[in-house]
Amino acid sequence: MSDNQTESDNSSSTQSQAAFQALINLAMQSQRSAKGLPAQVDIKPHWSGIGFELMGRRFVAPMGEVSEMLEVPYYTRLPGVKNWVKGVANVRGRLLPVCDLATFLGDRIHSARKQQRILVLENEDLYTGLLVDRVFGMQHFPVDTYRSELSYENRAAAPFSEGCYLNEGVEWTVFRPEKLSADANFMNAAQI
Repeated sequence: MSDNQTESDNSSSTQSQAAFQALINLAMQSQRSAKGLPAQVDIKPHWSGIGFELMGRRFVAPMGEVSEMLEVPYYTRLPGVKNWVKGVANVRGRLLPVCDLATFLGDRIHSARKQQRILVLENEDLYTGLLVDRVFGMQHFPVDTYRSELSYENRAAAPFSEGCYLNEGVEWTVFRPEKLSADANFMNAAQI
């Protein structure tokens, strides 16, 4: 080997070591200035439902029991039905009975018409729209905030309610619309 080739090999080796050392220094600087991973937080399971207001109280219905939410559609009044049946609306070619849930429960709607909404229930036994004061959309509650006892007594809503969730000091009563289809008074809307 010639002296020039040895010198060239040494120079190449020195450059490789310098480049490698530069990468090591860069890696160490990155580690020193990098932020740590966020603290590991226990993930709490949540329960989700559709939040709505009725009779001055907040309710939440399980996700699977409300098929959609609508602005109050134009409806045609029907003769010979109980006062809580507002009428029937044509929703995308289907006739949707519109029922005032507050009146059914012995109260009245408290909000302006612009805020009122319809919760559409659809299962094997029932296709109907429930008129409520307002809808808050999807709500999520940590399951450990569930209480089986309610802090208020509403005898009319009790057969359709089961417990509540607390969120920022507000009690959200779990309302079970599917229980309406098992209620003879609700299913028989004809005036006697």
